Amino acid sequence: MNSLKSIDIEFVRAQFPAFSEPSLDGWIHFENAGGSYVPSQVVDLLTGFYRRSKVQPYGPGGPALAAGDAMDRGMAAITATLNAPAGSVQLGPSTTQNTYVAARALRPLMEEGDRVVVTNQDHEANIGSWRRLGETGVEIVEWQVDPITGLLDIADLAELLNDRTRLVCVTHASNLAATVNPVREIADMVHAVGGLVAVDGVSYAPHGAIDVEALDCDLYFYSTYKTWGPHQGAVYCRPEILDRLANQGHYFNAKYPTKRLSPAGPDHAQVAAVAGIVDYYDAVYEHHFPLDSAAAGSFERISTVLDLFGHHEEVLMGPLLDFLGEKGVRLVGSSSADHTVRAPTIAFVPQGVAPSAVVDHMAQRSIGIGHGDFYAARLIDAMGIDPIEGVVRVSMVHYNTREEVDLAISALDEVI
Repeated sequence: MNSLKSIDIEFVRAQFPAFSEPSLDGWIHFENAGGSYVPSQVVDLLTGFYRRSKVQPYGPGGPALAAGDAMDRGMAAITATLNAPAGSVQLGPSTTQNTYVAARALRPLMEEGDRVVVTNQDHEANIGSWRRLGETGVEIVEWQVDPITGLLDIADLAELLNDRTRLVCVTHASNLAATVNPVREIADMVHAVGGLVAVDGVSYAPHGAIDVEALDCDLYFYSTYKTWGPHQGAVYCRPEILDRLANQGHYFNAKYPTKRLSPAGPDHAQVAAVAGIVDYYDAVYEHHFPLDSAAAGSFERISTVLDLFGHHEEVLMGPLLDFLGEKGVRLVGSSSADHTVRAPTIAFVPQGVAPSAVVDHMAQRSIGIGHGDFYAARLIDAMGIDPIEGVVRVSMVHYNTREEVDLAISALDEVI
């Protein structure tokens, strides 16, 4: 495999219409953890579907046949991003709703007094629905973060597991702490006591390849609007678990495992458009690795491209983390710039200035960042951070540039 580690940032940015949009000229988008820009590959598929195929899909010919084929291609593409077997991945309107549906589907597999372990590090979308199982007689136990760093210690999890543990719900990388949790190690521990593992990958997915087989997780969730796509949520469920789930769809669809986590019909156009995510990965791969022959749309290509992205993200977050360290801010999560250790989502509490004032100052410099709890209210509370102001969050992805980081550091230096 080609060992090239330097991204062609001009090529990458040329794939995104936002960077040639006059109304966005001069604007720096550092709120990617809230939603990423979309490449032309996705835009073209979405608009093309509405122009040519906005009919009931899966008919025997014409636009109905084309619509069904486009949706099948989208499902195959999103399945490839997880290195998952065919039929094990479904799309829904959001990760929040997918998690809610999955919790209802799993509940009949548990008895009163069975244990579910959740963290206080996660986005509420991954833990709120599981915590509600406590209202049905399931015991909810919290795996708590270190109140100083916001990080989880796997040794603490070992003390929470017992022979009645049925499920452990954990984030792959928190949307504030952004530090990669050891999912495979967690899965091995939980499976040893007969439990299942549900992983929220929303904040990890833009930054690293997700191999559900290597992770050995039972459920995995992520949002395609964080990974250059339309607003959909992807959910993987291990096939043997999917076969046991309580049907959440129409009663006559109970015989179809791929519909058991789908209470409503799919958004046809958006399902088709997610194929553009992998088309984008293919374009990046072919540009950077023209002599390699990995199959188009394959997990091999996807993981190579995401590794390329990760190395570029190290270049982005290193200077910002160094600057924040010199300023003595309170950083949430690891201070490492290694992309295998943390994602480039940098959350911190400045000294002597409110996070909202920092965000307002940056907006005046045409730099978009955010402040608040970002739906990780339990993590903010555990760390003793002001729940109203929350943290400042600067979230970068591979299409951001070192020059943008330098401008952000200069602007932050003016206010903190």
